[in-house]
Amino acid sequence: MALADHPRIPLTFGPSPLHPLTRLTEHLGGARVWAKREDCNSGLAFGGNKVRKLEYLAADAIATGCDTLVSIGGVQSNHTRSVAAVAARLGLKCVLVQESWVDWPDSVYDKVGNVQLSRLLGATSRFVTAGFGIGIKESYQQVLTEIDLAGGKPYPIPAGASDHPLGGLGFARWAAELVEQERAADIRFDTIVVASATGSTQAGMLAGFAALGERRRVIGVDTSAKPAETRAAVQRIAHRTAALLETELTDEVILDERYHAGAYGVPDEETLSAMRLAARTEALITDPVYEGKSMAALIDLVSTGEIPSTDTVLYTHLGGQPAINGYSAVI
Repeated sequence: MALADHPRIPLTFGPSPLHPLTRLTEHLGGARVWAKREDCNSGLAFGGNKVRKLEYLAADAIATGCDTLVSIGGVQSNHTRSVAAVAARLGLKCVLVQESWVDWPDSVYDKVGNVQLSRLLGATSRFVTAGFGIGIKESYQQVLTEIDLAGGKPYPIPAGASDHPLGGLGFARWAAELVEQERAADIRFDTIVVASATGSTQAGMLAGFAALGERRRVIGVDTSAKPAETRAAVQRIAHRTAALLETELTDEVILDERYHAGAYGVPDEETLSAMRLAARTEALITDPVYEGKSMAALIDLVSTGEIPSTDTVLYTHLGGQPAINGYSAVI
């Protein structure tokens, strides 16, 4: 099937904005840097990359008659906040399993930011003591069973909407959208930098470019601090998505393991420095979990020349700003 043949419910405004980061480019003195702003892609609870993925899962949930969206993530999960937003938009119930993925001491960490927005959106959150992991968890399965036994019809959405048969389609569509924007702006991006954790964002890009016959260097920046798991997830989801699009992958999976700061959800000084630089040159707000780490990678790769000065590089901003509220001690 072609991408256009897969049902989706539009939940975004349209193409996410694409613009040059001129002051950051001048500061780094290397490759020309642009951004594509998934943080501005939707009116649903501050948008972000998860909304783009959920367009396809939402269509499937409605088509199969489900009445409750069920998902899982950390306490400050951008994904679970997005699931809550989509459920509210579609008039569905929502139950979220919020695991303690991050050992972070801020006293309001489990009360503000994404978890606060999920409450406002009407979702029910269950807090579970369990470490970071992108696999299927017992607590998640228990919620699905309880809803079944109560006569409901749950729709299971894994962490990050990633390890789902349709999880890569949103960013396959992103790839097609980007190629159209490039043609309109008469520009071509040699390198794309994107945060990677549960895998389907980077994987969808790879499958989407393959379906278009486009060759791109997509650098995934590991933010999980479990790069072997992330790399395996990207490869698995990319191949599965390519099969849905009746194509085969052409670009290798590149995952840079140098910027995860040693733990999921915990920033180091390089992360915080990158966040400050992006904010003070471009008023571009990044978060400590994902975008601060991918921004740290971009800054280092451009300033050291690992990304050549002749390149035009695209920074993919995936959203996540609400989580900043849980990091008041360092930001």
